[in-house]
Amino acid sequence: MNKIAAATAAMLTATVAVAQMSLTPEQKLRMAEKIIETYYVDSVNADKAVEEAIIAMLGTLDPHSVYSTAEETKELNEPLQGNFSGIGIQFNMQQDTLYVIQTIAGGPSEQVGIRAGDRIIAANDTVIAGVKMKNSDIMKRLRGPKGSVVTIKVLRRDTPEPIDFRITRDDIPLYSVDASYMVDPTTGYIRISRFAADTAKEFAEAANKLLRKGMKNLIIDLESNGGGYLNAAVEMAEHFLRDKDMIVYTKDRISPSTYFHAKGDGGFLNGRVVIMVDEYSASASEILSGAIQDNDRGVIVGRRTFGKGLVQRPFPFPDGSMIRLTVSKYYTPSGRSIQKPYEKGDAEGYQMDLKRRYDHGEFYSADSIHLNDSLKFETLRNHRTVYGGGGIMPDRFVPVDTTQMTDYYRNLRAKDMFNRYAFEYVDANRKALKKQYPDEDAFVERFSITPAMMDRFISQAKEAGVDPDDDQLATSRQAIELVLKGLIGRDLFETATYYRVTNPLNPVYAEAVRIINNPATYNSLLQGTADKK
Repeated sequence: MNKIAAATAAMLTATVAVAQMSLTPEQKLRMAEKIIETYYVDSVNADKAVEEAIIAMLGTLDPHSVYSTAEETKELNEPLQGNFSGIGIQFNMQQDTLYVIQTIAGGPSEQVGIRAGDRIIAANDTVIAGVKMKNSDIMKRLRGPKGSVVTIKVLRRDTPEPIDFRITRDDIPLYSVDASYMVDPTTGYIRISRFAADTAKEFAEAANKLLRKGMKNLIIDLESNGGGYLNAAVEMAEHFLRDKDMIVYTKDRISPSTYFHAKGDGGFLNGRVVIMVDEYSASASEILSGAIQDNDRGVIVGRRTFGKGLVQRPFPFPDGSMIRLTVSKYYTPSGRSIQKPYEKGDAEGYQMDLKRRYDHGEFYSADSIHLNDSLKFETLRNHRTVYGGGGIMPDRFVPVDTTQMTDYYRNLRAKDMFNRYAFEYVDANRKALKKQYPDEDAFVERFSITPAMMDRFISQAKEAGVDPDDDQLATSRQAIELVLKGLIGRDLFETATYYRVTNPLNPVYAEAVRIINNPATYNSLLQGTADKK
């Protein structure tokens, strides 16, 4: 008993001695990890313990400082790097089967003869159809190092036996420009989904094509664009600004502010510019929108943007994992901080901000947005009032439109009825449709959803458990028909066809078109004399 007491006393003395030592945070963390690894009652996964400690530390900071594993880091970087290695298809999962929507032009699948409408049922002898495999797991089997080989088994309509294809993976481009087309003889439209390594180049190519078609004025759609690389936003802004115009600047607690200016006059200095934004437009989208607004170069239309103005710097580890640590803040040329307020360590509260905006009525009425006079700033040329406090406030507010969004419509979307019907219709009629509508223009101008098609769609939905409601169907009919037409067009041609068909349903788009074609309204918004609502 005395021996035990003596040992305990010695341990307590040692503990007190350690407690009285002056330790750096690094020493304390190392000591804690070593104690756990050495003395914990069960075996410890040291790698997991350290990762959890890193995550916990970052959790005491801002909501955008995060840790990612090697696999997560790769998945995060791929969309921004602009390419990955794979077989080069765009696909949907329909009834637990991978359905090829289209092949990437010049890509590995197109080269070996994969066609739109093919169903891939196996990859390297692993069945991927009918087994409820996750999309992420399917992609792991189709993607792989450049030069590696995957053998796939395909079911093709009107071909009795499965076909085997041997495909050599290659670099596949990921595009940022989802759609570009002429709205009318003088108005172009370009939709950008992210700001990646090649976004500015893609944008320039799309804009030049539209200029050759007669474009004088341009609508840029940044709705739901969560951002990406700063340089991509800066390079895009340069197209519209004059030499040395400020685009954005950053501040941190250590270094002097870093300023980004236009390098030379842009190639699109005179035409009218309208940018579409919503509550999901963030980061680089807000940099571009803020630069255009503060330089009085264009009109922002939609709803207040997300408010993500914290700058992350990647700190990679040798094992491929990474910390993305917030190191500075973005400011618009007039001096507005893009970042909305947040409490350190309260990531959950931060994520609830959009719900609070919704509950407060901000998505439906500009009058529900109350801004503090202390957050007033002035644009650089016309000296009109703009506001800080998080996100970019549009020059013309457009509420969310729910007039056609009935419960029946929402249930159809929830049951994936639109994609299912479009898939089956195109699959059964692809050759006839391609013959009747040889190009996108012909399809957009002449194709329509017939009463017989609607009856079939409603019947399929009923079989899937979505009972028809005559009143709600009448309310949502136009939206249903346009979405169906857009998805059929997408499967026949490209993603841009979907936006070209369905954009008229979007009130932000409709207002952007109205403003850009009304010079008096456009100019009054730039002068600050027009009603923002």
